[in-house]
Amino acid sequence: EAQFVESGGGLVQAGGSLTLSCATSGFTFDDYAIGWARQVPGNERESVSCISAKVRDPRYADSVKGRFTTSRDNVKNTVYLQMNNLKPEDSGVYYCAAECNLWWDGSLRVTSWGQGTQVTVSS
Repeated sequence: EAQFVESGGGLVQAGGSLTLSCATSGFTFDDYAIGWARQVPGNERESVSCISAKVRDPRYADSVKGRFTTSRDNVKNTVYLQMNNLKPEDSGVYYCAAECNLWWDGSLRVTSWGQGTQVTVSS
């Protein structure tokens, strides 16, 4: 089965940077778009980024455009999320999963999220 392991989170001051990693297994990585979503207590999970399988076209939430960059390594089966100029509102638990082209707008229920990695941005 598909598995996702997120890492790289931590505590950072506003304006700082973090890079998250999403290690995947259990499926043909090269065939699927992979995305990141985040969640804060009491809120719905929010789509953050998505990168397509072949062309590697990225998609970002409006709130992170210009600050976040997603990329993928098809040898390591790993997706990254480089987060720059972090803001307190970026805080949350960050998750990754495949088929973000389908779940971006919430139309597909995803059950394969990993444990997530906590990002905390201090003011």
